[in-house]
This record gives sequence, structure tokens and C-alpha cells, in this order.
Amino acid sequence: MDRLTEDLLRSTVDTVVSKYGRHYRRAKIAADEPATELWKDLADAGLVGIGLPEEYGGGGAGLLEFSIVAERLAEQGHLPVLLVMSPGIVGSILLGVGTHDQKKRFLPGIASGTVKCAFAITEPEAGSNTHRTRTKLQKTDDGTYRLHGEKCFISGVDEADYVLVVAREVDEANDGQVCCCLVPTDTAGLTKAKIETEDFSADSQWLVHCDNVRVEARDVVGRGTNGFKALFKGLNPERILMAAFCNGIALRALSKAIDYSKSREVWGAPIGSHQGVAHPLAEAKIDVELARHMTARAASAADAGEHAGELANYAKFSAARAAEKAVDRAIQTHGGNGFSKDYEVSELYWPARLFRTAPVSEEMILNYVSHQVLGLPRSY
Repeated sequence: MDRLTEDLLRSTVDTVVSKYGRHYRRAKIAADEPATELWKDLADAGLVGIGLPEEYGGGGAGLLEFSIVAERLAEQGHLPVLLVMSPGIVGSILLGVGTHDQKKRFLPGIASGTVKCAFAITEPEAGSNTHRTRTKLQKTDDGTYRLHGEKCFISGVDEADYVLVVAREVDEANDGQVCCCLVPTDTAGLTKAKIETEDFSADSQWLVHCDNVRVEARDVVGRGTNGFKALFKGLNPERILMAAFCNGIALRALSKAIDYSKSREVWGAPIGSHQGVAHPLAEAKIDVELARHMTARAASAADAGEHAGELANYAKFSAARAAEKAVDRAIQTHGGNGFSKDYEVSELYWPARLFRTAPVSEEMILNYVSHQVLGLPRSY
């Protein structure tokens, strides 16, 4: 991708978010409301569906362009998680293993932003370990299915139209193959309860309970295919896009630290002139640029149809650590002011720290690298 295109993408994001500043974000969080106005403007600008094919109403670009949009949004202080869930994960899974009918019914709405999809994989006992998924999808005599189980930490399900649920298909011929199903969020038997977390985004986390939820056969995704293969059609883009969010958080933190270190004077000189302040920021900058490079490389590999799992994990791991480090250095640069809400750096800590744990923890990434890349024996 040429620099002109990249600059145009960033400029487009800047134009859209220019009227949605910190006061808008804080008001939405205080009112416990999703950022619907921001979502609509992002969709109208073609940014929600930028990575989906033109034949389904998308922008026809790829994950690389999409990751630039995600990074810039985070750099401007916005973390619309449904952007990752709906076009990023669900859109990618449908493109990879969805039927023609499923693509035709869902992708145009996802691309236009008029249909929002959440993604439900994590469970209270199993976490995101799909080998231990307990949620069951069982076929009935009338040809439909019934969904039973519980999911936790499901982002944005309160504002989503559908949720893509990861389950185990159980019938006479199948004792537990992993698959997915698209469920309207207003379906009878699907209930949700909010999980109280630190407030840093208008998106909320939810506990979702499925009690005998009816699922139409045509809404089961990935039947007859390798369920894990279907999942990773969406999980690798998720890791790349979350890495982009991390990179944006890091750039925002560094920008605020740099501005402060230039304007804050002690003993007649800006504090940024002292190596004790400058060098930690320089080190954080190096880390985030390395993470950005890995994120772009992973996105480019995915766009080229290569197996991007290894690179996606590298990107997520490095970007999450770089973000937390950049925020920590920014707070330290501000001194006591780093803990004042007026300076906007302390509010970056929780999202930066979160991404070291979810989605996919550092430990799971290290397991993947040690087993799948280095060929070391499993510890479990």
C-alpha cells in the first residue's frame, strides 16, 4: 500500500471522529450507552466495511487497510470493539466458510454497518479454550437446532443484532465437533447480564446464557468443515486488529508524553531535554514501531492468503506489551499529573493492560509459539 492511500485513510478517520471528542466518550460511558452516532458516521464513510469485498458492499480493501483504520481510531481515543467483532471476526468467518446464502444474507449488512454482530467464544470454565467448550448445539426432529450454554465477556452484545456463538454440535453422527451459529440477539431463551468492568469504552462486557435457544439450520456456520479452521478465519484477524488498537493506544500515550515533556519546564529547561525522561520515551517509541511493523506484516500475509497465525500472534503479543509500556512511560513523564484525569493518560492504562490478557492471553500465545513454532513438547 502506498503512503498516499495510508494518509488518506488516516485523514478520513480524523474527519469522522473530529466531532466525537473526549466529552462524547465520557458522556456515553456515564450514560451506559453505545456510541451509535460514531458507528453510523464510520459506516457512512465506508470505514466499517472497508476490508470486505465490493460484491457484498464493502470497500474491497484488505486487513492491512482495516488495521490502519483501527490504529488511527485508537490513536484518536476511540476503541469501537464491534468493529473488530462484526466485520473483523464474523465477516471473515462468513467469507471463509459461510454458505452462499449466509454470505448473501449477512455480509451486505455487516459491510454497511446496518447489521452488527457480536462474537461469543469465551466461557466461564473453559475460557477461550475451544477444546473444552461446553456450549452445545443439538439438532431436533423438525430440522432446527437448540443451543444450550453460557458465554462470558461478550463485547457489545447489547447493541448487536446477531451473535456468532461457538458451540459443539451434538447429534447421532457427531459427538462434539466445533461449529458456529448465528443467533438473533432477541431470540427467546437468550438472556444477558452486564459484567461490571473498568470504564474506558462505551462498549460493555456481558454474560450470555442460552437456554434451549432455537437456531435455524441455515444459520449454522461451518458445518462439514474443520471447526477450528473455520474459527481461525476470524481469530487471526481479531488478533491483528487488536494489535492495531494497541499500537494506536501506544501512539496516543507517547504523543501526550512528548507534548508534556516539551512544555513542562524544571530548572529553566523542558523536562524532555533530560535523558532520564527522553530515553524511556525513545525506547517505548522503538517498541511500538517494531509492533506496528509486525502488525502490518501479519495483515499483509493474511491479505495474500498466507497462513498468518504465527505472525498474528507475534503482532498481538508485541503490540500489547508496547502499549502498556508506552502508557506507563507516559504516566511517569507526567509525574503526579499522570494520575489527573485532566491529562488523559491514566485512562489509557486499563485498555492497554487488558490487551495483554484478552483476547488471547500472553500465556496462550507463548504456548502456541513454543509448541507450534519451536516444536517443544506440551506441558499439558
